[in-house]
Amino acid sequence: MAQALIATSASIVWALGGLHWVYTFRSSKLHPRDPELEARLRAVSPVITRETTMWKAWIGFNASHALGAVLFGSVYGYLALAHGAFLFGSPFLCIVGALLLAAYLVLAKLYWFRVPFLGILVALVCYVAGLVVAFA
Repeated sequence: MAQALIATSASIVWALGGLHWVYTFRSSKLHPRDPELEARLRAVSPVITRETTMWKAWIGFNASHALGAVLFGSVYGYLALAHGAFLFGSPFLCIVGALLLAAYLVLAKLYWFRVPFLGILVALVCYVAGLVVAFA
């Protein structure tokens, strides 16, 4: 049961990351509603460098964010299903997974919107429940 709960948590995060990847590269869902703003983002560089634009940075940040979620989902899902004893035998891995999900939850509450917040909340509840079952 513990392995299934962690795998469920991982699959939720993986799905959110995959959807974010699709929204970044295959839709306009992450574009601003104001076309003039998008034009400005494509023209203006951040203070740190002139080698990119705010638009390219926006796309890159979204892509790397999506990859991080897919990586978490892939690694923790794999470990839960194929190497449960290793995962549950490592306090480090168990804590890191919980902390990452908790951090995503805080970010979702502060900066994102309801759908990712609820998805991450369910993933965190499943993850913690998996740990409780594993160590009970």
